[in-house]
Amino acid sequence: MCGGVVVNRQDPEGAIAEAAKAYSNWGRWGEDDVLGTLNFLDEAKRREGAALVRRGVSFSLSQSFDMNGPQKGWRRRTNPVHTMLDTGTDAALGNQGFPHGIGGADDVIAMPLQCSTQWDGLGHIFDHGKAWNGRAAEKVVTSDGDLVTGIEHMAPYVAGRGVLLDVGQVIGTGGGTSRSSGVESGGELPDGFAITEEHLIATAEAHGVGVGRGDIVVVRTGRLARARREGWVDYAGGDSPGLSFTTAGWLHRTEIAAIATDTWGFEVRPNEFEHAFQPLHQVVIPNMGLLIGEMWDLDGLAEDCARDGAYEFWLTAAPLPITGAVGSPVNPMAVK
Repeated sequence: MCGGVVVNRQDPEGAIAEAAKAYSNWGRWGEDDVLGTLNFLDEAKRREGAALVRRGVSFSLSQSFDMNGPQKGWRRRTNPVHTMLDTGTDAALGNQGFPHGIGGADDVIAMPLQCSTQWDGLGHIFDHGKAWNGRAAEKVVTSDGDLVTGIEHMAPYVAGRGVLLDVGQVIGTGGGTSRSSGVESGGELPDGFAITEEHLIATAEAHGVGVGRGDIVVVRTGRLARARREGWVDYAGGDSPGLSFTTAGWLHRTEIAAIATDTWGFEVRPNEFEHAFQPLHQVVIPNMGLLIGEMWDLDGLAEDCARDGAYEFWLTAAPLPITGAVGSPVNPMAVK
């Protein structure tokens, strides 16, 4: 039982089918929709978010993009490879051929689009061969990329009211939960800890903040802080705290625009079913149309929110408009 909802660990297929039907947004914004839950983030919501800027202090919520990143090759995901095309040495030696002493540097980067802080696009996950809004997966994403819901469509829209839910801090330091529950202290949740709807609601109440239509929610578990202290190890693809499958109803009911976590996989790992792989992804991306972010760095923002007591802020997190991409690196910026 998770969050008051009974999970049959032996029947992921049935649970996924039931949740997909109950929380589907297919057709909600028309048959041609390419934005999913970003439709909840309208002009009024952006004005509300912009009005939250008081101090002008800003936080990057991105990890670094370099070869020291978390990836270890699973499904050919590697860390970024950064190469210089022109350097100060070239300029000093006069190898660049420019006049009147001017010199310069240029560089290039090669990387999977989902190797560090990133968004999962709507073409990233399918459910029984169906992509977002009920489209046939083979007609949406081909060798030419996502021909329908490419992440470039989202680039103008991901900016509005951000809300931090520091579940690691609230639940991991007590929050009404005893040590016997397996929750660690120090603002970090242990691997395999399933964050339920009750945990999310309790955290919001502890922060004195509401969560609702059009919000961009960021959930801190403390997993990234532990990886930085102990080393990456299995941060990418291994066991982790994360959202319970049973939060699908909350994600649908709140009508949030997007949600991101400081973990590799967003949902709890190991997953809550036997012989399953990312079942919550299978419900919320192709069926609900929810924008999901992963591997966000929320520690600095969380420290500031704990100091000033304000857990809402202006958040801009536009994906790169890479035509046909099913994911994108992002440098989210929270401004308070």
